[in-house]
Amino acid sequence: MVKHVNLVKLCVGADGPDDLEEWQRLRFGSGHAAHVTRMWPKREAELLAGGSIYWVFKGILLARQRLIGLEERVGEDGIRRCALILDRDLIRTTAVPRRPFQGWRYLDAGDAPPDLAAGRDHDDALPAALAAELAEMGLR
Repeated sequence: MVKHVNLVKLCVGADGPDDLEEWQRLRFGSGHAAHVTRMWPKREAELLAGGSIYWVFKGILLARQRLIGLEERVGEDGIRRCALILDRDLIRTTAVPRRPFQGWRYLDAGDAPPDLAAGRDHDDALPAALAAELAEMGLR
C-alpha cells in the first residue's frame, strides 16, 4: 500500500477559503476544480493515494482540497503542464503560518495540520502574528 503525501500551494488573489470557493464555483460550475501547474509531480502515486492540496492564504495555511487526479494540459505556447484535479469540497484546517515560496511543496501526511472540527469550518483565522507564535510554541 502506498503512503500518501500532500502538496502546499500559495493561493494568490484570494483573501481566504470563501474567496477560493466562490472563484472555483464561477470558473468550474459544479464540476471538479483544476489548478494548472508547470511541473508534473514526481510523487504522483503518493499524491493520488489520498493526498490533498493545502492552500496558504496571505501567509496562513487555512484549507485543503483532496487531489483526485492529474491531467496533462498543453498551453497555447505548446508547453506541457499538469492540471491538479481537485474535489470541490474545501475543508478548513487549523491555521498554520507559512513563509512565502514559489511553486508548490510536498507535505508529509504526518506534518499536515488537522482539519477543523465540525461546526468550526467557517471560524475566522487567527491573526498571523498570533498563529506564528502558537506554531513556534508547538501549539496549533
